[in-house]
Amino acid sequence: MSGKGHSGPAASPYLADGRYAHFVLFVLLGVYSVAWMDRTILSILAEDVKRHFQLTDAQLGFLHGTAFGVFYALFGYPLGRLADQCRRIRLMSVCLVLWSAMTAFSGLAANVGQLVVARIGVGIGEAAAAPISYSLLSDWFSRTRRGMALGIYGAGLYLGQGLAFTAGAFVVVRWTETFGKVGPFGLEGWQAAFLILAIPGMALAVVVATLREPLRGLADGIERPSAPGLWSSFFDDVASVIPPFTLYQTARCGPRIFGHNILFAAFAILLSWTLIHATGDVLQWLALGLVSYAIFSSAQILRTRDPAAHALTWRTPAFMCATLGFSLASMLTINLGFWTAPLALRSMALDKATVGTVLGLTTTIFGMLGVISGGRLADLMLRRSPAGRIHVGLASVIIPIPFVIGMCITRNPTVFFLLNVPVVFFGIMWLPAGAATIQELVMPRMRGTAAAILSLMSTFIGSAFGPYLVGKVSAAQGSLSIGILASLPASLAALALLWIARRQVPAAESSKAARAGHAEDAGARVKSRPQI
Repeated sequence: MSGKGHSGPAASPYLADGRYAHFVLFVLLGVYSVAWMDRTILSILAEDVKRHFQLTDAQLGFLHGTAFGVFYALFGYPLGRLADQCRRIRLMSVCLVLWSAMTAFSGLAANVGQLVVARIGVGIGEAAAAPISYSLLSDWFSRTRRGMALGIYGAGLYLGQGLAFTAGAFVVVRWTETFGKVGPFGLEGWQAAFLILAIPGMALAVVVATLREPLRGLADGIERPSAPGLWSSFFDDVASVIPPFTLYQTARCGPRIFGHNILFAAFAILLSWTLIHATGDVLQWLALGLVSYAIFSSAQILRTRDPAAHALTWRTPAFMCATLGFSLASMLTINLGFWTAPLALRSMALDKATVGTVLGLTTTIFGMLGVISGGRLADLMLRRSPAGRIHVGLASVIIPIPFVIGMCITRNPTVFFLLNVPVVFFGIMWLPAGAATIQELVMPRMRGTAAAILSLMSTFIGSAFGPYLVGKVSAAQGSLSIGILASLPASLAALALLWIARRQVPAAESSKAARAGHAEDAGARVKSRPQI
């Protein structure tokens, strides 16, 4: 099937599933790898950062998860909506430069506040990566090959983590061996690691800028041009998730929606105040209260601005069960992605170079194999059952649990690293299965929005809450192992939600066009009513 790109010098006909599509996939794999490298580098540097700034485990969890995750979540929605309307390639290259620059700034931070700002910047920049990539790949690859393509793309998670572990440890060790504790320009090894690992993203941004833009719906035969007035729409979407602008945006939607928004804001404030009083962690619960309010507000406003997209996402039980289930599954992935290295360093007599090298190699090899295998298996299972991809997600959630328990119990380095292999291999198979499932439940023009909602929920649950929970329990119990085990009930909740989703997804997918049309007609009738 062929289609034409957007007008301009970049426009040219290309085949879905063709050679150029695979080239785009390769470049986007690089983008996702850089994103996870810049996100994960703090893990191997955690003990150095903790010592330098005299942090607790809960503060480390906040720095890695919440400071990054809250703004990743807040900006993921408007950037995902923007990806549904603008030239995605240009937006991706700009965001790649932004988060790479903020990674470099992390190495120059003179205090905790500056490091928090740097992590926020990384989160904002990376927020565009997944929605844009999912949208592009869904246009370049047909339905029967989409899971495999998204699986290969998802391999960037572990390729990036592996690079962060190996390159980060290598830079710190070599810097310290060469210059001692403090090197040129007064930089310590961990600071040099941030600066050096920011370089690949800057270089890759140049390559991304040369990619061609496909027509939306190219692989599905549903062509849709970009929408006009995209920047005014983008700023409206930003305002829909950033208080106090959310109040103005919801007030424009009518008194009923505005009233519900005020009530939820009051609930979020009360809940945050209660949790702050109980734990003493002001920034953590203010941040999560902000994200929960932003999620609620964005859903309200989407209902008014795009009734069809709202109907196929927030109002579809299959979409919500799948999104929440895969988001809960992400908690174990994100927790272990950050805390495995500190757990190995604390519980066993191992040096940073050994931990970085072994975790880097096993994470890269078996993580990439796992996510690619998960994508391929998801496509194969789809041919056997309309809910086949959900079955892959279920297996991915349940298989790693006993191995994680073993990692938390053992004090034998060999056993620890061997147990980590199946955790890494099976524990990421949910990613391509989940991404492909979500994309199939909406129309082509909504794919960026759907990916942004999945990203928003998984960040809220997995990133902003997961690492903090582990760190908080670890600090309270004096055991990082107990902290990690305390997060396992999230996997059981994921199983329950995905089990429900497996029965709902086939019907939801087959009826999406009819439901979208009905919602658009209903929205048009509401807008045509005279305002009182």
